[in-house]
Amino acid sequence: MTAKFTRVLVVGGGYAGVLAANHLRIDERIDITLVNPRASFVERIRLHQFVTGSDDAVVDYAEVLGDGITLVVDSVTRIDAADRRVELASGGTLDYDYLIYAVGSTGATSTVPGAAQFAFPISEYEHGAPLRAAVTAAPADAPICVVGAGPTGLETAAELADEGRRVTLVCGSVLGPYLSTRARRAAAKRMTTLGVDLIDGPGATVTEVRPDAVVLADGRRVASAVTIWTVGFGVPDLAARSGLTTDAIGRLVTDETLTSVDDPRIVAAGDASAPSDLPLRMSCQAALPLGAQAANTVLSRIAGTTPKPLNQAFTGQCISLGRTAGLIQIAHLDDRVMPLYIGGRAAAGIKEAVCKGTISFLSREARKPGSYFWLKGGKRQEKLAAQPVPS
Repeated sequence: MTAKFTRVLVVGGGYAGVLAANHLRIDERIDITLVNPRASFVERIRLHQFVTGSDDAVVDYAEVLGDGITLVVDSVTRIDAADRRVELASGGTLDYDYLIYAVGSTGATSTVPGAAQFAFPISEYEHGAPLRAAVTAAPADAPICVVGAGPTGLETAAELADEGRRVTLVCGSVLGPYLSTRARRAAAKRMTTLGVDLIDGPGATVTEVRPDAVVLADGRRVASAVTIWTVGFGVPDLAARSGLTTDAIGRLVTDETLTSVDDPRIVAAGDASAPSDLPLRMSCQAALPLGAQAANTVLSRIAGTTPKPLNQAFTGQCISLGRTAGLIQIAHLDDRVMPLYIGGRAAAGIKEAVCKGTISFLSREARKPGSYFWLKGGKRQEKLAAQPVPS
């Protein structure tokens, strides 16, 4: 039996955390512990399906987590960097030699009056059951209002409309702000086909949420028996509460090797990381490579070698628009959208393949550490050079 010499604690069991934990098993001498508040892996990219019942959006950790990794079902409440220890919600503590910070993202906190009381978020697994219950309890012809027309809003609205629900999508100024003009038109056409009422343009911002309606900036009142809030993302405040340097929304600020600017033994990955204060787009697509690279940084530090800087690229965005259609927005490696897109049934097939493939990536890395590979490039160094120099 191989003796364990280095303790690595991974905080967060989402896409980045699980990939990082599995990747660390390249070195058999590492004692790996993963802390996560849930006993099952959550497929966040399927939460809109959980609401309608077409998928349960969870996978057993036995399927995606490698042998020898200790899973602790708990929440970290504070990181004590000086003593290399974390405090747990259960009252216990865990010591570490290196820590990978992969706590992921949550829905952004809304300051819109009534949103917290009367709107349902959909950014976390725990949101799914209450929202599903509310939709199920509402009459079949009850109006449902989805606020926000990013990927989550589009997928949720389309999924519900595909089930025959009356859906209004309040887009803000524009539907699909990250889509190309052509892809946006295709998305709007699909929504119209599904019977979704689209509200966008000037004044299409929600200023108040009521029990039975939303009120827009231009004074319009949109009836809503169930209001679903999909506007923006935030991150847990664990890093800030622990006295670590964060960006404006609370992501842990790191250098280009994903190492905390405060402590060389803390490395970040996923949505809650802000390398060089220039974070990548929050997404599963970004999280997996970040997890692998965070693990590589820890492996390098253990071996006494110089960690490599961040190097990864994007290919676009995959959006499901109901069970029989989708939209694949093609992008440059640096995440700038191209006019090109794929729509219809072909896009739906690609989207489903991506969802299944993501779990396959994690499972394969669990069986064979180091097998995961990712697309590199993205002109990150050019972006960094273009940043204004702090005064």
